[in-house]
Amino acid sequence: MIQRRQALRCVLVIPLIAGCSTLMGPRDPVQVQVVGVEPLGGEGLELRMLCKLRVQNPNDVPIEFNGIYLLFEVRGSAFATGLSDAVGTIPRFGEVVLSVPITVSALQLTRQAIGIFMSSDPTRIDYVLKGKIGGPALGSMRFESRGEMTLPGWAAGTGS
Repeated sequence: MIQRRQALRCVLVIPLIAGCSTLMGPRDPVQVQVVGVEPLGGEGLELRMLCKLRVQNPNDVPIEFNGIYLLFEVRGSAFATGLSDAVGTIPRFGEVVLSVPITVSALQLTRQAIGIFMSSDPTRIDYVLKGKIGGPALGSMRFESRGEMTLPGWAAGTGS
């Protein structure tokens, strides 16, 4: 009898928890842009960089965060990943700059360099930044940002 009561409580509590998350109403997604990249020391066959991200909150309530995950795709394939256990708050209608260490394998770097060199426009590199910002309880937010980097002609072997 006690186990049935506990099971019934669980069945009743789960919809209440889900209902509480909808009381806040829908939130606009955060906007994330890469604002800087600095070199870090790597291990063996990897390249490590510190990626600085500007995270903007277009909502009228602050967003608490606890951790961030990044995936960079370059020219349609995975290129680099990064994690940080940063904790903080993005103010309402505000922004923060987060620093996230990212790792690129030497194999991926070589593949991308060859692909860029062989492409029809080696000075233009399309990228997609995908990720997740951890929130309290079940409040994680996913984001995606697309962009384009332009290399100088000499970097891609097309100029003098």
